[in-house]
Amino acid sequence: MYWTLELASYLSDAPWPATKDELIDYAIRTGAPLEVVENLQSIEDEGESYEAIQEIWSDYPAEDDFLWNEDEY
Repeated sequence: MYWTLELASYLSDAPWPATKDELIDYAIRTGAPLEVVENLQSIEDEGESYEAIQEIWSDYPAEDDFLWNEDEY
C-alpha cells in the first residue's frame, strides 16, 4: 500500500465514518484512480468503521498542519 497526498485527497470528501467496502464503493463511484481502490483493498478488514482518512493513512495532514494565513504572524 502506497499513499500520496494526491491519492488520499480523493477520499477527503468520503462519507465518514465508513467501512472499507463503503470507501471502495465511494472511490469507484467518484472515479478515483485505480491506485486508490487497490490501496483500500489491501487494508486488513476487521469490519470496523473508519472515522477519518488519518485512520487509514496516518501521515495525512490535518487542518493544523496547513499554514493558513501565516502572514498574520
